[in-house]
Amino acid sequence: MSSGRKILCIIPARGGSKGIPGKNVRIVGGKPLLAHSIEHARYASAVTRIVVSTDDQNISRVATEYGAETVWRPPEISGDTASSESALVHVLNHLETTEKYIPDLVIFLQCTSPVRKREDVQRAIDTLDRQQADSLLSVNGSHRFLWRIEKEQPVSLNYDYKNRPRRQDRPPEYAENGSLYIFKPSILRTHNNRLGGKIALYEMDYWSMFEIDDLEDMALCDWILTQQGTVSQKPPLPADVGLVVLDFDGVLTDNRVLVLQDGQEAVICDRGDGLGLSLLRQAGVGVVVLSKEKNPVVEARCRKLNIPCHQGIDDKITLLKRILGELDLGAERVVYMGNDVNDLECMRLAGCAVAPRDAHSAALAEADWIISRPGGQGAVRELCDAILVSRGTR
Repeated sequence: MSSGRKILCIIPARGGSKGIPGKNVRIVGGKPLLAHSIEHARYASAVTRIVVSTDDQNISRVATEYGAETVWRPPEISGDTASSESALVHVLNHLETTEKYIPDLVIFLQCTSPVRKREDVQRAIDTLDRQQADSLLSVNGSHRFLWRIEKEQPVSLNYDYKNRPRRQDRPPEYAENGSLYIFKPSILRTHNNRLGGKIALYEMDYWSMFEIDDLEDMALCDWILTQQGTVSQKPPLPADVGLVVLDFDGVLTDNRVLVLQDGQEAVICDRGDGLGLSLLRQAGVGVVVLSKEKNPVVEARCRKLNIPCHQGIDDKITLLKRILGELDLGAERVVYMGNDVNDLECMRLAGCAVAPRDAHSAALAEADWIISRPGGQGAVRELCDAILVSRGTR
C-alpha cells in the first residue's frame, strides 16, 4: 500500500537540447512537452512530490505553472554527456542535505516520452508493490524478429530463420520504452543505476513507444496526443458560465475530518482553490456552496472566501432550482462540482457536471469532466483556471 509513503517523482529536463532548441517547453499536444509528464505524475494518487531537475529558467517557469518544484542542476551534469542517473542522484542529495528529505520510492519520468495513459504512473506503482520488486521499467510487448551484423554477416538474434516460428508460438518479449522507471533510492545509490534488485516490468500500450529526439518525432507525438485521445480534451464548459456551484466536503476539502478531543471538527483546504475562486469572482462568475453537512467550519471557510453557502441541505436539487430562479439563470450556464451520490441530481441538471478524480464512482460516471486533481488538493483551482481560460481572462 502507498499510504504514508513518501513517493517522489523526478523529471529531468535540461535546457541545452541541440537537436530541437527549447525542446522541453515546445508545444506538443496542446501544451509544453514537460507539462505532460508533470500532469501524469499529478494524476497518480500515490505520488506525494514532483521535482523537475533543470538548468533552464523557461523550464522552471513551466514546471511551476503546472504544479512541480524545481531543483537547479549544476553545469557539470547539464551537458549532452551527463547521465540521467547523475541528475537523479543530485536531486536526492540536494533534498536530503537541505531538508533531510529521503523518499521511500522514486518515480523517474522522461519528458521526451509524453504519450502515456493518465493512469500509467499509478498502475506502475501498484505493479511494483504487487510484485514486491525493488525497481521497475516500462516496456512494450514486441514480436519483432531481430538481426545484427557480426563479422560482416547478418545474424538472427531472437529466432532461427531456418525454422521461422509462428508469432503465437514465440515466448513473450518486451522492448524497454524509456517512458517511466521506479526504484528504491537504495538501488540508485548502490548500483548507480535506475534498475537493480528484483526488477518488475510494466507493459504500456503501443503508442507509448514513441519518444522525441527530432522534429519528425515531435510531429508524430503531437499527432498521437491530439488524435488518439491520450490527453484531456478541452473541458466541456458552457460557452458563458454564469454560476459555479460547489459541494463542500470532498470538493473544497479532501473529504476527511479532524475530530479534536473537545469534539470540535477541522478540515484541510487548499489555498490555491481559494485564490482561484477569488479570480473567478473578479471575472464576474458567481459561486455558491451547497453542503449536506452543517458545521461551523463550512461557514467559516466560505465567509473567508466571501462566497455564499447553504448548509444542512438534504434536497440540493430543489434549492439549486430556486437559486437559478432567483438569478433568472438557465441551468445550461451552470457548472456543478460534486463528489458523491447526493450530488447526482444537481449534476444532471447543470450544463456541465464536474467531479474530482477521487469522487464516488457514481459521481464519476455522471461527470462530463473529471478533474485531474483530488478534492481539497487543487481540484477547484483546476476548474477555475479552465473557466478563466474559456472566458479569455487568463
